[in-house]
Amino acid sequence: MGEFELISHYFASAACAQGGEGVALGIGDDCALLDVPAGEQLAVSTDSLVAGVHFPHNPDPYLLAQRALAVSVSDLAAMGATPIGFTLALTLESAHADWLQAFAKGLDQMARTCSVRLIGGDTTRGPLSLTLTVFGRTPKGLALTRSGAREGDLLCVGGCLGDAAGALPLVLGQRADDSAEAKALLQHYWSPQPQLALGQALRGNASAALDISDGLLADCGHIAAASKVCLQIELAKVPVSASLQAFADGQTVQRCALSGGDDYVLAFTLPAAKLAPLQAQGWPLHVIGSVVAGQGVELLDERGTKIVQATSGYQHFGRHGG
Repeated sequence: MGEFELISHYFASAACAQGGEGVALGIGDDCALLDVPAGEQLAVSTDSLVAGVHFPHNPDPYLLAQRALAVSVSDLAAMGATPIGFTLALTLESAHADWLQAFAKGLDQMARTCSVRLIGGDTTRGPLSLTLTVFGRTPKGLALTRSGAREGDLLCVGGCLGDAAGALPLVLGQRADDSAEAKALLQHYWSPQPQLALGQALRGNASAALDISDGLLADCGHIAAASKVCLQIELAKVPVSASLQAFADGQTVQRCALSGGDDYVLAFTLPAAKLAPLQAQGWPLHVIGSVVAGQGVELLDERGTKIVQATSGYQHFGRHGG
């Protein structure tokens, strides 16, 4: 099957590729055409995922597609954007019908979950890798960025941390476990749920935001650097799931929650006056610290004493990288 036949059979015919709001022209031409309403801005992000670096070799194609798209759409959530569409550049060692069918099914499932449309892409032969570009829209001037945190703000996260990192021994085949807790961790690793609605609710409320991909400490460091402040994290307030606590020992739980990465939960700073109204609306907000004068990220124990961390998070080309 040639490239164009492959695209037509497995991707162009999927429900997520049939166009929709914001997509004036999708798959089938040299470019897609997007409509952005007056008074809004286009948000664009690109992610590349490589076998053996971002996911194990020989992955389940259905789960790989779900994870790849969710990871990319999470960047839109971090900016408070409403999804429009995405492109997929897929590199395959060989084209097997069963693999492609499962991959396309997983991609369509996550696309419909996130209300995002497949609008184009490319296929080629080579080591397995995926590059996705996502497009969203946000009211002009209201996009969430990393540079707005101010002294006195609260530091919050949108959910429990560490589940995906806790699942790594299962993903890599280092541990076998069929418990409900193990299944919950694997679900979070392979099918993270971008916090799109929360991101949109934070527009005009949060002062800075991002999604946690490389670990809480490392990603909070990005906010601290962009905003020229210090983020203080209170260890006892960092939320972790019952599944992770049941699956791993205390030291591992702490490491996963602080520096494990792959959570795709939003971390954001919030003026104190904004907290109660958002909580009253039912949003999952966990206050884990505060913004103070200074630089970088500080981890505090229950007595307010600084804890020295040997590892902050995942680095692609550093000594902790894959």
